[in-house]
Amino acid sequence: MVTIRLTNSKTRRKEEFRPIDLSHVRMYVCGPTVYDRAHLGNARPVVVFDTLYRLLRHVYGEGHVTYVRNFTDVDDKINAEALRRQKAGSPGTLEELIHERTEETIAWYHADMDALGALRPNHEPRATDFIGQMIAMTQGLIASGHAYAAEGHVLFRVRSYKDYGKLSGRSVDDMIAGARVEVAPFKEDPMDFVLWKPSSGEEPGCGSPWGKGRPGWHIECSAMAHELLGESLDIHGGGLDLQFPHHENEIAQSACAHPHGRFAQYWLHNEMLQVEGKKMSKSLGNFFTVRDLLDGNTPGGVKYPGEVIRFALLKTHYRKPMDWTAEAAREASAELSKWWTATDKVSAGEESTAVVAALSDDLNTHGALTELRKLYKEGDFPSLKASAHLLGLLTEEVRWPYTQSLQATLHHNPNTFGRATLSLNSIEDRLSKLRTAAMASKDFSAVDALKSALIAAGVEVRMSKAGVELVPGPDFDPAKLEALL
Repeated sequence: MVTIRLTNSKTRRKEEFRPIDLSHVRMYVCGPTVYDRAHLGNARPVVVFDTLYRLLRHVYGEGHVTYVRNFTDVDDKINAEALRRQKAGSPGTLEELIHERTEETIAWYHADMDALGALRPNHEPRATDFIGQMIAMTQGLIASGHAYAAEGHVLFRVRSYKDYGKLSGRSVDDMIAGARVEVAPFKEDPMDFVLWKPSSGEEPGCGSPWGKGRPGWHIECSAMAHELLGESLDIHGGGLDLQFPHHENEIAQSACAHPHGRFAQYWLHNEMLQVEGKKMSKSLGNFFTVRDLLDGNTPGGVKYPGEVIRFALLKTHYRKPMDWTAEAAREASAELSKWWTATDKVSAGEESTAVVAALSDDLNTHGALTELRKLYKEGDFPSLKASAHLLGLLTEEVRWPYTQSLQATLHHNPNTFGRATLSLNSIEDRLSKLRTAAMASKDFSAVDALKSALIAAGVEVRMSKAGVELVPGPDFDPAKLEALL
């Protein structure tokens, strides 16, 4: 069996992944708070953990992996948006407007993540369906002395859990000194966090032993993970911004509520995303939702197919900061164009052991893409297609407009795809050599002639310091290409 190694945030080491139960691998990933469109930064963990999910299914079997990603549909931001709509004249009670908003946002999220080629998790629990389990867990924490009720709130006693801070690598006293904590008269300690909070006036809520209220954010994931995956699970993941306080608090309350379990053995966190070298911000004009990119609501009006977005995200290792740039997206589009041309009428073969090895080495997607490029250069298109599927690429689910126009030209001869791609590789090498010779002789006539013939065949010719790249366009005619060989 393939050995997978993952960097465990809790131990800060790359470790061999050993599931609790080989027949049932369990993974929980924190999902979105559904009050608005998912932005590009939200898409990164989706693609990262979807790729890990695909790898786990490949290694342990499709029916032996359970992936849970939740929807947080109980949140003050959701309430605020529903209240804004109500005050703007939208009909319905506040509860009805909240339900309307969350249903709308979940539908958006599914459409956008589907476009990125992300598989749906096995379970997508909504917090509102697990309020009873959250109340029960909170009651158990009070009974064991790890939580206390105060003025309609229930708070977790942070100092009652001796290992608090191990995930983020900070002591409680250091956290108090260096972090913003909510100071409230009903807290025994400034670091104690909310498990349940009261709802007053127009705020929505439900009944509980402590009065009308709603759960704190952290208890939601602990309750849903326990209900669907049990006391011990293999992998818990999310963005680095969730490591503290959300994941730290999850560990504390879950470990205290279920002391015989191990909660999560491996913690994985993806780094943050920038846009053109800067933090994504509405004030800088570089804040994009996934839908903005898909629909072309960006400077220049460029539409980015979901597969192109996914490819660009995969080019950077998940533990490194990722910079989204228009150039990176253009390069992704060009590479995918060539791969689709090569594989569109080819049956998938066996996955490359080198690609599987790269992914198994702490989800090294950058290395896996390098191995895919080698398969393309070698002309091993069946393996290229199968191996790309492991990264969620070249699948029917993410087929993008380029291939639709290309098919209209090439559908009559399935073998044309492979021959045309091999021809492009050969001509690319020839053009590169001609260019090198021309730079020495200053005579570019042969370069210009071949370039003109390629353009006439519907091939885009790209030259840079890095070399020569030939990309088949929508009007690509392989018959004209054969005349150049």
